[in-house]
Amino acid sequence: MSADRLGGPLRVSNLAYLALCRSVQLLVLLAGGDAAKDLEILVLRHQLAVLRRQTPRPRFEPADRAVLAAISHRLPRARWWCFFVRPETLLRWHRRLVAGAWTTHTATGRPQLDQELQQLIVRLAKENPRWGYQRIKGELLRLDMPVSATAIRTTLRRHGLDPTPRPTTTTWRAFLCQQAAGIVACDFFTVGTIWLRRLYVLFLIELATRRVHLAGVTSNPDGAWVIQQAHNLFLVTADGGQRLRFVLRDRDAKFSRGFDEVFRAEGAEVVVTPVQAPNANAYAERWIRTVRA
Repeated sequence: MSADRLGGPLRVSNLAYLALCRSVQLLVLLAGGDAAKDLEILVLRHQLAVLRRQTPRPRFEPADRAVLAAISHRLPRARWWCFFVRPETLLRWHRRLVAGAWTTHTATGRPQLDQELQQLIVRLAKENPRWGYQRIKGELLRLDMPVSATAIRTTLRRHGLDPTPRPTTTTWRAFLCQQAAGIVACDFFTVGTIWLRRLYVLFLIELATRRVHLAGVTSNPDGAWVIQQAHNLFLVTADGGQRLRFVLRDRDAKFSRGFDEVFRAEGAEVVVTPVQAPNANAYAERWIRTVRA
């Protein structure tokens, strides 16, 4: 294709561009001092139109919505075409701003329980896994702490605890270790003499300190003797300042009902081990083995 054929369209476009430039210069001369500002606005409008064609719908932050809504309140309605959003959207933003300025936010719902009370509820649930939230409510009511069952259930769930009674997995060994400070175990063992006499030795061992108290030695452990030794044993433990909660013994017939009543009268509970279960009274059995060795 020859240069003459190409020169025609190029000359036309150059002439149109030159005419546009002269028109802009004429506007500058006519407008005077405000020409630069008007041209800047014209440039911004044109760039805004280009961006609208290329950029998808923008996301407005709450601060952006507040600024645009405030400006729209001062800008005439005929000029709202310059916003990205529709006039209905600007009006909705403005109504939300006005409503938020006159709305008072107050805390709703029940107030939370005190931290000390929450810790007490959690402690009762952990130490008594068979207690549900209804039982805990009753125990707190006895302590003059009225708390609703819903608040107790919510507190337990917030601390990762099941509000319903939970099955316990406490073993006999764990029970003895947890309650060792208030448990004593007692038992008999026999000693043979060179004269072929059999003597019965009654002793008591404290599980917490492994301290052993010898009650007495006799060849005839009848009921009266056993009851008397029980009184002596209780006086020994009471003098040591120990609060006796459980007395552990086996099913030996020499432990009469009067023997148990001595400790029960002072608030202690007598725990009888199962039949042929020496491990249930392992502390006393282990001390007997040491004596025989």
